[in-house]
Amino acid sequence: MPKFLYGIDFGTTNSALSIFDEEKKEIVSTISIPSLIYFNHISKSANADNYVIGEQAISEYLEDGMRGRFIKSIKQILSRTTFTETRIQNKRYSAADLVALILKDLKQKADKITGFNCTKAIIGRPVFFDDDDSQKDTLAQTRLKKAAESAGFTDIRFQFEPIGAAFAYEKLITKKEKVLVADLGGGTTDFTFLTLDPAKVGSNDRKSDMIASGGIYIGGDSLDSAFMWEKGTPYFGKNTQYEATRGQILNVPKSLFANICSWDKMNFFNGQKIQKDIDDYYYFSGNDRKFKNLITLIEHNLGYSVFQAIEKTKIELSSNHLSDFKYSKLGIEIDEEISIDEYNRVIAKDIQRIDDYLDKFLLTHNINPTEIDCLFMTGGTSMVKAIKHLFKNKFPHIPVNSGDNFNSVANGLAYSGYLFAEP
Repeated sequence: MPKFLYGIDFGTTNSALSIFDEEKKEIVSTISIPSLIYFNHISKSANADNYVIGEQAISEYLEDGMRGRFIKSIKQILSRTTFTETRIQNKRYSAADLVALILKDLKQKADKITGFNCTKAIIGRPVFFDDDDSQKDTLAQTRLKKAAESAGFTDIRFQFEPIGAAFAYEKLITKKEKVLVADLGGGTTDFTFLTLDPAKVGSNDRKSDMIASGGIYIGGDSLDSAFMWEKGTPYFGKNTQYEATRGQILNVPKSLFANICSWDKMNFFNGQKIQKDIDDYYYFSGNDRKFKNLITLIEHNLGYSVFQAIEKTKIELSSNHLSDFKYSKLGIEIDEEISIDEYNRVIAKDIQRIDDYLDKFLLTHNINPTEIDCLFMTGGTSMVKAIKHLFKNKFPHIPVNSGDNFNSVANGLAYSGYLFAEP
């Protein structure tokens, strides 16, 4: 009977699963889906699942008039001690429960390909789920393990995601190299410095090859949030003024708009008090047109579609000098030309934080840049121009390589079977 191992990269934006045939020592197939869940606003039946995953979540969200519950960037709540559960249609879901829905979907798709119920998995994790906080880090991995068990896996190991990316790259080289791996995803930026050797592919002893690992809680979502704050929120009334009392003009609290820049804070608007406050601000602003856009955004659950427009702008600016930030729905009209220089200014603080962390990483682990033979970059955020320039300027003497920006980690995790040989 064939033996299979699944390498699973549960990501903030996308999740991937690579099927590894342990007898043939090769990857059979790799599956990738967006890390999205949509719960329909009305239960279809008592027995059927009331949610859909991935691309189908997007289509049903739109077909359902955006009236249900759309969940994105679930990975970011794994380390949140403040998040215990959410209630959806009178059912409670913990963080592990939500993650399990995506892992279960991946497993079912993979099992259909192999024809077997595979219960063995190596699951990727960032070096730090939450900026070097050990308590939150332990909580996140515990929740992720529980999610994997709920999805049907019984034999589970964890591997740092950048190490997974390194093992995918190791399959492509012909000689031993000391490699700095930069894995830039939707939620985190992780670094690993290690020795790769094509002669060691499949070896059960790799501990001595791992030199240093580290990471920071900044990724593509951080860049999108910065863009939403600078370029999006003015269209939703960030600069709105209202008459608090006769003759006293105040600005609407900026905190309202901070909560439309991050997906995990969107439920901030569910409370009756905040909804009343928003209605009052609108009335006492003289029915400000742009503030009305905020009400429309909240009432019609348009957050995802706005962030789609932001993502489109980011992708276009990865290869072009200009892009149009465009959005048109239910009276909300945005049409603004964005230059690459302007975009770089918007995301400059996050890029600087990555730069500062990388300097600290090299210094802490006594890594001299002259020791590095190659830089391997992976993850969707690695395609952002400012990120490319950061690494090119910091390591001008080092060749930069990249693989499949979306599947490299899953493939490398599948090559990490040596973890099952360890006690």
